[in-house]
Amino acid sequence: MALLAPSILAANFSNLAQQIRLVEMAGADWIHCDIMDGHFVPNLTFGPLIVKAARSSTKLPLDVHLMITNPDNYLEDFAKAGANSIIVHQEAVVHLNRTITRIKELGVKAGVAINPSTPVDVLKEIAESADQILIMSVNPGFGGQKFIQGSIRKIKEAVQLRKALNANFLIEVDGGIDNVTSKPVLEAGCDVFISGSSIFRADNITAAATELLNIIKNR
Repeated sequence: MALLAPSILAANFSNLAQQIRLVEMAGADWIHCDIMDGHFVPNLTFGPLIVKAARSSTKLPLDVHLMITNPDNYLEDFAKAGANSIIVHQEAVVHLNRTITRIKELGVKAGVAINPSTPVDVLKEIAESADQILIMSVNPGFGGQKFIQGSIRKIKEAVQLRKALNANFLIEVDGGIDNVTSKPVLEAGCDVFISGSSIFRADNITAAATELLNIIKNR
């Protein structure tokens, strides 16, 4: 069944606990945390302290997406902050198998993300080790961007890769997910829908999350 992971990148941090509670009321499955360092991507967001604050506000799994350089240096910090899964970028890691292994040693699920210009094929050698594969459907660094249509093809390629390897990773899609784009993304084979702006910047956060959930849950 498809899962919804609202991204708190678009949330109001001055009242984070309430914002998380509003998507919980709608039935959200995970909470997605976008970590940006101003180096790997042109924006700076938050670190382990906000993840820890989110952890204290919810029992939902925290899906932590590291859009940072040298992510290996911070894996333990985010695991201790309460991450249930940690996703690193293929483009930011030199020894990806080692990084995935380390994440799992910390008792956390391990994911790998790829940018829009990175082909799915580069993940072939580590796909069997990954718990999650995240396909960026916008260029990372900012919320509220337009969905890149070529991402649909990449989702299908990830589905084919999983089948060919008899692997078990979940396919996540992050960027421009709303009530319109979620439909073809669902049809392509996405498992985890990450959405920030279309939920947290809506007039009614709970209603927006509920509407998106109704789309993705009714295959």
